[in-house]
Amino acid sequence: MTLDLFEKFNPILNEYNSLPNGEANPFTVSMEKVLSPTTAIINGRETVLAGTNNYMGMTFNAECMEAAQEALTALGTGTTGSRMLNGTYNSHKRLEETLKEFYGTKHAIVFSTGYQANLGIIATLAGPKDYVVIDADSHASIYDGCAMGNATVVRFKHNNPENLDKRLARIRRDDPKAGILVVLEGVYSMLGDQAPLKELTKISKDHNAYVLVDEAHSIGVFGETGRGVAQEQGVEDQVDFIIGTFSKSVGTIGGYCVSNEPKFEALRLVCRPYMFTASLPPSVVASATKALELIANTNLRSKLLGNSMRLNRGLSRVGFEMGTTGESPIAAIIVDDQNTAIAFWGEMIKEGVYVNLALPPATPNRLNLMRCSLSAAHTFEQIDFMLEKFELVGKRLGLLEEISESALA
Repeated sequence: MTLDLFEKFNPILNEYNSLPNGEANPFTVSMEKVLSPTTAIINGRETVLAGTNNYMGMTFNAECMEAAQEALTALGTGTTGSRMLNGTYNSHKRLEETLKEFYGTKHAIVFSTGYQANLGIIATLAGPKDYVVIDADSHASIYDGCAMGNATVVRFKHNNPENLDKRLARIRRDDPKAGILVVLEGVYSMLGDQAPLKELTKISKDHNAYVLVDEAHSIGVFGETGRGVAQEQGVEDQVDFIIGTFSKSVGTIGGYCVSNEPKFEALRLVCRPYMFTASLPPSVVASATKALELIANTNLRSKLLGNSMRLNRGLSRVGFEMGTTGESPIAAIIVDDQNTAIAFWGEMIKEGVYVNLALPPATPNRLNLMRCSLSAAHTFEQIDFMLEKFELVGKRLGLLEEISESALA
C-alpha cells in the first residue's frame, strides 16, 4: 500500500475548499493590469491597492524604470549563474557598494530574495553548537533559517525585554561560552508594531550576544535617511547584522545583509543560499541601485507618515479594533471570526479596495486580520475612499453596530 504524502494536508485543503469561489476568493485574485503603485484592474474594475508593501511607490518610478530598461538592453534578461560562478557583474558589485554607502557599513552581500537573506545568514552564522534567540512573532524566513542551521532555538515573548533578559541569562548560566545570535525585526509585518530595539540590543550585548535586525518593513520608512528602526532609535552601533529586502520600499525583488563584522566576507564562501542560487538579473540590480540612491535623499517618508496617520486614526475613530496604535504604514483590523474576515475581504474587493487577508497560522496569536500597507504614492483622496469603504463594509457585516461619526471628521 502506497502511503499518501498529501494526507497531512487534508485539514488545510478542506478549509481552502470551503472558501467562496470566483472573485470573492482572496487566494485566487489576479491583477489583470497594474496602473500605478496604488491602482490596478482586478475583476475588470479599477481598484485601489491598499495591501502591497510598496511603501515608497518605487515600482513605477521613472528613474528606476529607465535604469532597469538600460540594463536589460545592455546585459540581457538574466545571469544564468550564481555569484560564485558567472553571476557577478560589475552592477552587482556596484549595488553592494551602494548598500555600504547607504548604511555606512564595511560589508554588504546581496541575495536573490529577502527570504534567502534571512535563510542564508541565520543558518550560516548559527550552527548545531550555537543558540538563536528569536521573538515569538518572527517571520517564517527567520524560523526556517533557524531550522536549516540546526541551532538551538529559544523564543522570547513578543517585544518583551524582560523575557529576553531571562532567556539569555539562562543560556549563559547553562553554557557560558555558547555562541548566541539574537534575531529581531524593526517592524513586525502583520500588525506593524515596532520593536523596542534600544532595550533589546542593550540586553543582548549585556549577555555578549550578536544582534541581527531584519528591517524588511522599515527600510525607507524610518530613520533620518531611511535606514530603518535601528537608525530611528539610535542603536545601529549595537547591531551586528542588518537584513533587508528590495521587495518593499525598493520596489523590486532581492535581499541583502550589511555588517561591520571583520570576518563577514567569509560568508560568501560558506553560505549555501548565496552560493547555489542564480544571481539577480541586471535589470533588477539596476533598479534597486537607483531606488536606494533615491530613498536616501527623499522626503517621501513624511508623506508616508501623513498617509499612515490618516488611515490608522480613521479606522480607529469609527470603532475598528486595531492591531497596533503605533505610527506605522501597516494598519491591521482584528476580526474575531474567520468566516467574517473572509467575507470582509470579499466585500472590500467588490467595493474597489484590495487589502490583505491574513489568517492563522501566518498571524500572531491566531488573529484574523484585514491588513493594509500604505504607500507614499497614495493620495488623501484614495485613503478617504478606503475609509469610506471600510466603514460601509464594517456596518454591513455587523462589525460596527452603531452609527458612527464619519472616519473623515
